[in-house]
Amino acid sequence: MVKKIALFAFILVSFLDLIGLIFNIESLLYVSKPFIMLALLFLYTSSVSDTNKWYSTALIFSLFGDVFLMYPGQLPFKIGLISFLIAHILFIKIVTHRITKVLFLNILTAIIPFGIFLSLFIFTLKNTLGDLLLPVLIYGFTISMFGVVSLINYLETKSAKSIWMLIGAVVFMISDALLAINKFYLPKEIFGVLIMGTYIIAQYLIYRSMILDSEKSSN
Repeated sequence: MVKKIALFAFILVSFLDLIGLIFNIESLLYVSKPFIMLALLFLYTSSVSDTNKWYSTALIFSLFGDVFLMYPGQLPFKIGLISFLIAHILFIKIVTHRITKVLFLNILTAIIPFGIFLSLFIFTLKNTLGDLLLPVLIYGFTISMFGVVSLINYLETKSAKSIWMLIGAVVFMISDALLAINKFYLPKEIFGVLIMGTYIIAQYLIYRSMILDSEKSSN
């Protein structure tokens, strides 16, 4: 029953946030956005008997990132970027812990697509980033590494939890790329909805992977 309430809360606040973006209701955004990760954390803790502290912490830092990115200016953006950077490092830690055997071919296969993504990402934005070039480069490298380790894990195991994590990582990268393009390269109103929609989906997919991981550990 508690899990159903938590899932409903997550869906509700996510829906309200998207409505706020579509209709540009600022007050609704300030109320709904911080509760998306809180609702997902509530859903996670009500879904497992033994919580993963690294994942819970990653959700908390994602919450910090959500809050700071709501405010204009470089300082809130930098703090939000650092918050999500820490969240991604924790995601990477979780995935690398799952990897038991590393094959050179798997590493090469994983590096190529995400290396291309990072190169195109930086090449597209480099002339518009100014002082933020280095922070965005570090962040871009980190999210690419999240994709790399997730793909390595999937190539090794072909398991359900690894495919959920991989898809979650890829969708997260799409969300972050859209955010950067919207902020630094080509601002469009529609990007706001796409950024948040892909972000919510990515976080939910990662949650699904963590649930499967917890179920396997219990068994």
